[in-house]
Formats: sequence, C-alpha cells, structure tokens
Amino acid sequence: MMSEIAQSQAGGPSQGQGLQASSSEQTASIAKIQTLLRANDDTSRFVGLALLKSVLDNSVELREDEDTLISLWESIPPKFVDRLLRTGNKESSSTEDGASKSRNRDMLDLAVSVMHTFVALLPGRAARDSSMIGRIPLLVASLLHCSGDTLKAALETLISLVSKPEGAKVFVGVQDLTPLTENAPSQPLTLDVLLHAWLNAMPAANKDHLRSIIDQTIGNLVSSFKGTDGVTLLAFLADLLPRLEPEVLPPNPSWLPSVSKFIFQLVISRPTASSRAAFTNLSAALLETYPLQAPPLLFANDTPNDEKPLSYLLINLILVDLRSSLPLLLEQLNTPLYQPTAHRLTSAFNILTNYTGFLLRSSSSSVLSPSHLLKLRTLISETLSVTIEFLRDRYDASTAGALGLHPSARTSDHISLTWDSADAATTLANDPLTLAAVRSLAIWLREDDNDMLRREAAGLVDLLLDLYQSTSDHPFRRPVLVALEGITAEKKGRDAFLDNNGWDVLAGDMLSILTSSDKTDEKEAETGVEIVRVLIHVAETESPGPREAWMDLVTKVAAWYYVPPPGDKNVGMAEEFQVAVLQLVTALLVGTHPGVRRRYVHSTSAVLGIAKVLRERIVRGGGEAGLVEGLDDVLVTLGGL
Repeated sequence: MMSEIAQSQAGGPSQGQGLQASSSEQTASIAKIQTLLRANDDTSRFVGLALLKSVLDNSVELREDEDTLISLWESIPPKFVDRLLRTGNKESSSTEDGASKSRNRDMLDLAVSVMHTFVALLPGRAARDSSMIGRIPLLVASLLHCSGDTLKAALETLISLVSKPEGAKVFVGVQDLTPLTENAPSQPLTLDVLLHAWLNAMPAANKDHLRSIIDQTIGNLVSSFKGTDGVTLLAFLADLLPRLEPEVLPPNPSWLPSVSKFIFQLVISRPTASSRAAFTNLSAALLETYPLQAPPLLFANDTPNDEKPLSYLLINLILVDLRSSLPLLLEQLNTPLYQPTAHRLTSAFNILTNYTGFLLRSSSSSVLSPSHLLKLRTLISETLSVTIEFLRDRYDASTAGALGLHPSARTSDHISLTWDSADAATTLANDPLTLAAVRSLAIWLREDDNDMLRREAAGLVDLLLDLYQSTSDHPFRRPVLVALEGITAEKKGRDAFLDNNGWDVLAGDMLSILTSSDKTDEKEAETGVEIVRVLIHVAETESPGPREAWMDLVTKVAAWYYVPPPGDKNVGMAEEFQVAVLQLVTALLVGTHPGVRRRYVHSTSAVLGIAKVLRERIVRGGGEAGLVEGLDDVLVTLGGL
C-alpha cells in the first residue's frame, strides 16, 4: 500500500495512463479511492487522499465531471482534513527526527493541495460548502508552516473561500491573523485574502467587531512591513479604505502616522511606476476617508528649516506626474493602460484639490515658506494649463467639435466621427478623471488671481456648461459653478459664458430650484446660491447694463408664489438662497435702462411683496442679521425706483 502512495506522489505515468485508459478502469479506481477515504483508520484515508490527488492531476476527464468531483469531496471526512492540518501545524520539537518532521510537512502539503484542487474545480460550491469553509481557521494557522508552492496554494484557496459572504463570515471569526500579517511582506496574496474577506463580510458582519479587527490587523501589517518599501501595503490600503463603510472604518487609527511615513519614504526614493501609483492612490484615499487627520500629516510643514520639505516634494511629484502623463492619455483611451493611469491621475487631482483647500484653511505657520509656495503656485498654474489642454482635446474628440463651435452646431444632422471611450463608465461625463480635473481647476481659478489662466480657461466654457447639464445626478454642478466664478472675473470669460448660452442654462436651473425651495435640501439651496453668485457678477459687469432678454427673469421671480413655512422653523440655506435671488432681481432692475425698467413696474411691486413676507419669516425664525440687512437693501432699493 505504501508503494502505491509513493507511486502516486511521484506522479507515476503507469497509474495515470491506466486511469485514463478506459472509463470502466477509472470508475473502479474512483470506487477504490472512495472506499479508502471512508475507512475508519487514518492510514487508509491518507492513502486514498494521495491516490485522489494523483488521479485529479492526471485525469482531464475527471476534472470536468462535476458530479463525480462532488461525490469525491463528500467522501473526504472533514475531521480527517483537520487532523492533517493540525499535524502539519505542530511546532517541531528538538527531539523529533528528520523523518517525523518531513512526514508532518507532507501531511500539510497534501491537505492543502487537495483543498486547493477542489476549490479550483468547484469554485461556486466550495465557497459555500460548510465542509470547505469550515477549514478556514486551520488553513490560516497553517500559513506559518507552509513554504513555497504550498504557501501559494493555501493563500489562493483562502482567496477563493472568502470570495463569498459565507466564507468571509467564517474568516472574520478567526482570532489570530498573525500567520497572514507575518507573511504579508513576502506574499502579496496575503493582502488579497484580507481585502476580499473584509469587503465580503462587511454587509452582514457586526460592525464594531469588524472595525476592531481591521484596525488591529492594519496596525500589525504596518509593523510587519517596517524595513521594506511598503509598496504592496500602500496599494492594499489604497484599494481597501475607500471601499469600507463608515461604520467599519477605524475612526482615529494609531497607524496613520506610520503609513504617512511610508508615503514620504517612497517620495524621496526616486519612485518607480508602481510605487508612484501606490503613494498617489493612498494619499488620495487617506484624504477622502480621514479628512481631518490626513491633511496635516501629508501637507503640514513640520520641518520648516529643510531646503525642500516633504510636503513640497509630494506635491511637486504629483504635479510632475500630471504634466507628463496628461498629454499622452488620450491615445491610451481604449487600451488596458488607460484605467490604471486614469485612476492614478484622478488621485493626483484629488490630492491637488485637497492641498488647495488646506492652504486656504491653514495659518501661515503650518504651510510652506513663501519661496516654496511661490514655486508651487507657478507649477500648479503650469499643470492646470496642461489640464485645460487635455480637457479641451478630450471634449473635442468626444463631440467631433472644435474650439469656438457654437453648441447648436454640435447637434446638427451630419454624421460626425467621434473618439471617446468604448466603456460607458469612462466616457467624458462619466469618467472620474474628468470630475477630478474640473474640481482641481475650479478651485484654483476662483482662489488664485491668475488672469492669464482664467483667460485660458475661458476656452472651456462650452465644455463646462455641457458637463453641467450632462448627468442626472449632477456631480459637475458645484465644480462648474466654482470654475465659472473665476472665469467670469475676466471679460473674455464673461463673453464666452454668454456666447454659449450660459445665462439661460444657469437661470433656468436657478428658477427650478426656487420654485421647489420650500422642500429643497441644503445642498440644492447651496447650489442655488452659487448660481446667483455667478449671475449677479455677470449682470453687474455687463456694459452698458443687463441685456433685455435677461429681464424675463424678473417676471418669473415675481410670479413665484412664496408661502412661508408654518411656525418658527429655523432659518436655513433655503432662505439664504431666496434672499440671493431677490438681490439678483434687484441688480437687474437697477442696472437696466429706465425705459425698460418702467415696463416692469408690476413685477417690481410683486418682488417687493415677496421681500416683505420673506423678511418677516427670517426675523421670526431668528435668521442672521446679514440676511435681514440684505432684504432691507432690496426693499429700500426697489422702493426708490
């Protein structure tokens, strides 16, 4: 019998050829294996398992016979597999001879190999089969005693088992994940096990328990990766953190400073493509998931005496990556290279947006020196100039248009040749890169008084207005409005805005928000305020005054039937938006020609009535004094016309 084991483990050709020779011989061999597996003694079971492994390795026909495979797996006693795993997991004592240690290792190798084979051949069933997923705890424990191909097979088996909620649930119940964390630096598959297990367990798991496990395990991983470049760890965290539900995200983890050190370690070490992607994606993920803790760690100038502080080097590398990658991106649009590159550049833009916000919020002592800030300002402007070119090229390619082409010409009957992503998820309006680029550009255009960049961005007004109206969930509305604030500060920008029907687009949206402002949410009201901010600036700077077509807005606002909410409900953003609309109407009436104004006497009276009722509502609701003062100005100004 032992000779059969030796022959099977050696992959003897005679047995393999014999099993494949005829169906009847194979059936007889399978029956013999099942008899051995169902025997009461472990020696027979071990022989049967060894023979089974050999048969599975050599019989293509059997590997495709699902019913027979299921029958064979059900013939293997789960407790016997557990004993093999436990024997292989035993710590070798100094008194054990070499043969005993080798025997234990062979048992572990065989158990892992058989499980790996069945999981590969029966992926759907294995991930839900209690006799398979019940082996997860011992399989995890075995990792410290596996090596080479067996370790890889064990990790691949775990990935398959935790890929479904049933297996993931068992995995998160494992008390000791040390075998995984200690193998992580040398075995990237270990991190895949954790990623799949946590994400698949998340919907049904106890949130507090899972959060504690994630926090503790990441801390252990950080310790295990000390002394390495940490690229695989950073890539793992960049993939994991944005996908965690808020309830399972560790709220204030102690490992954040250590992770930031890994990031800066890569920044100063001439990063490769993989390390650049890792620290860029993770930096963006940290800023998204930890908006309070991450910015000081990544952006604050903790070493003001350094010639080039780490935060400066980080932002500089991000900008270099954007300037060098964007011009080449369009040609990669429908290639496998596009998705990872676009994801990295999206992260880079998100970092830039967060950095701009950090500069606006922070005191001078926590940011860079004036000389470094001046250098970065120049580099950011250059990068955003390249961004404008990229967005222009991408838009023209997707619409077969050209700079200066009126929107009406884009909807003509002629057939045009476009160049856009074949994947609907990455078309211009749906591509996360587009949104990230517009957000970064928008906040810089508004906050930095760079007239040249604003005039350059005026060439994007048609794109911005198209994106503003592009999708049902309106993700571009706020960024576009912020960008238009900066662009319309320049006459070229205002001309482009009006030439592309910008007034009609924004005014129509504003009126839509106004008519439902009694039940609109705070975000929608904030959007309305930003619309008014753009329109009122355009109206006040138009020479010799507002265009007559714009006065239709006065009539429509006057027709708005304002009903104050019952009781003393607190004043909120909706009331601030309503006041802003009345201020816009006032600006239009004040700026227009007196002859035109006389045609709107009745509308003016109606607006005055709305202003009086709204003022009473704000006073009753304890609104801010600024809102009351704003309405007083409206009442005085309109009353004097």
